Amino acid sequence: MRQAMQKRNKQIAGFSLVELMVAMVISLFLSAGLFAMFTMSATNVTTTSQFNQLQENGRIALALIERDVSQLGFMGDMTGTDFVLGANTQIPAGIVPNDCVGAGANNATLPNNQPSHFRRLWGYESGVSADFFACLNNVNSGTDVLQIKRLIGPATVTPNVNTRYYMAATPNQAIFFVGTPVPPVLANARFWVYQHHIYYIADDGDIPVLRRRTLSVNNGMANEDQLVEGIENFRVLYGFDNDGDNTADSFMPVQNVTNLMWDNELFQRLVALRIFVLVRATEADNSYTNNTVYRLGDKAIAATGDNFRRKVVSTTVVLENPVLIR
Repeated sequence: MRQAMQKRNKQIAGFSLVELMVAMVISLFLSAGLFAMFTMSATNVTTTSQFNQLQENGRIALALIERDVSQLGFMGDMTGTDFVLGANTQIPAGIVPNDCVGAGANNATLPNNQPSHFRRLWGYESGVSADFFACLNNVNSGTDVLQIKRLIGPATVTPNVNTRYYMAATPNQAIFFVGTPVPPVLANARFWVYQHHIYYIADDGDIPVLRRRTLSVNNGMANEDQLVEGIENFRVLYGFDNDGDNTADSFMPVQNVTNLMWDNELFQRLVALRIFVLVRATEADNSYTNNTVYRLGDKAIAATGDNFRRKVVSTTVVLENPVLIR
C-alpha cells in the first residue's frame, strides 16, 4: 500500500524549478520569434499595399489626363480651322460666369474677337511662371497646370442638356450655344458637346490631390472635381516638330514655350506631350525613410527624408488632331 502511494505521488509531481526556467526561456525565444515574424509580415503587408496604391493611383491619374490630351484639338468639322468671330464663328450672348482666362489675347473658355488664334491648349508652372489663372488660388507651388479645350465625340442628335455648352459645326461654320430643345439652324451641321478642362494639384488637408475644373452653364468654370489622392507633382513636356514630318524633334518644359508657339504662329508645331506624375502614399510609414531623388523629365524632386513612399509614372501622348492646320 505504501509503495503504491509513493509511486502515485511521483506520477503527479510537478516540474522542478530548473525545468520551469528552461521552459520559460524557450517560450520567450518562441514568443520573440513569433513577434518578429508578425512585425515583418505587417511591414511587408504595408509595403505591398502602398506600392499597389501608388501604381493604381498613378495609372488612374495618367488615364484621365491622357484621354483628354489625346483628343486635344478636336473641333468636329472645324478641326484645324481657326475661329473668327463674325466670319466663321458665332458665340452665345453674354459671357461665361466664373471664367478661367489664361494668358494670351484669346484664351478664355470661348473664342473672342481679338486678332489672335484661339488657344486650345495652355499651361504654366505654379509659383514659377509669370502667367497664371486668377481663378485658381490654391495650386501647389512647383506643380504644372494644364488647360485643354475640345469637343466630346461622338456627335449628338439631341443637344438639349441645359447645363452644357455645345457647338454646331460644318467645315466652314461654327456656332457655340447653350443646350436647348431648339438648337441653332445651320445647314448640314453636326452637334457636339464642348468641353473646357483645367488640371492642377492642390492639397486636401495634408494630402495632395489631382483636381480638375470643368465647364457648366450656370457655374462657368467654378466646378471642381477631386480626381485622385496622393498626386504630389505633375510635369508636362511639350513636343514640337521643327522639320514638318509631324514627329516631335524636341520636348521642352512650359517655361520654354513662347507665345508664338502656343498660338502655332511659327513653323514649329505642337505634336506630342510627355506627362510625368509623382505619386505619394496617402499615409506615412514610420518604418521607412525616403531619401530618394525623383526625376520628372527635366525636373528633379528630392523626398527630404520623410516617411512617405513615392513613385513616378509617365506617358507620351501623340496628338491625333492638328491644333491648327499648317
